[in-house]
Amino acid sequence: MVIAERPRRWAVLPLFVIAVAVVAVVGSLAAVDAGGEYLALRRPDWAPPQWLFGPAWTVLYVMIAVSGWLAWSAGARPRALTVYGVQLLLNALWTPLFFAAGLYGLAFAEICLMWVAIVANILVFRRVSRTAAALLVPYLLWVTYAGALNLAIWLLN
Repeated sequence: MVIAERPRRWAVLPLFVIAVAVVAVVGSLAAVDAGGEYLALRRPDWAPPQWLFGPAWTVLYVMIAVSGWLAWSAGARPRALTVYGVQLLLNALWTPLFFAAGLYGLAFAEICLMWVAIVANILVFRRVSRTAAALLVPYLLWVTYAGALNLAIWLLN
C-alpha cells in the first residue's frame, strides 16, 4: 500500500462502523420490548439469559465492521462487498420478523439465509484477508446458535 493511501484507508473505517450501526439501530427499533417478549416466550432450557444479547451483539457488530473494513482495505472486489452488504441486510431483517411481527417460522427461514450469506461472506473475504474472514467466524457461530434457538422457540410457541 502506498503511504498516501493510508489516511484514506482510515477515513473509510467510520463508513463500515456506520453501516453496521444502522443494522443495529434497525434491530433495536424493531425490538423495543424484545426483553419482555423474550421472557414471555416458551424457551428451551439452553436459551441464554436475556442480558447476554446486548453485549454479545455489540462485540459481534464491532467485529463485523472491522472485518468489512479490513477486506475493503485488502482490495476486496465489489462482489465480495456486495455479499457483505447482503448479510448485513439479512441481519437487519431478522429482528423485525422475529420480535416486531412475531413471525417465528419466517424468521427461522430468514436466519437460515443469513447463515448461508455469512458463510459466503467468510469465503469471499478469505481470498483477500484471512483476518477479515476470521473476524466473521464468531458471528457465524452466534447465528448458528441463534438459528437453533429461533427454531426451538418457533416449535415451542
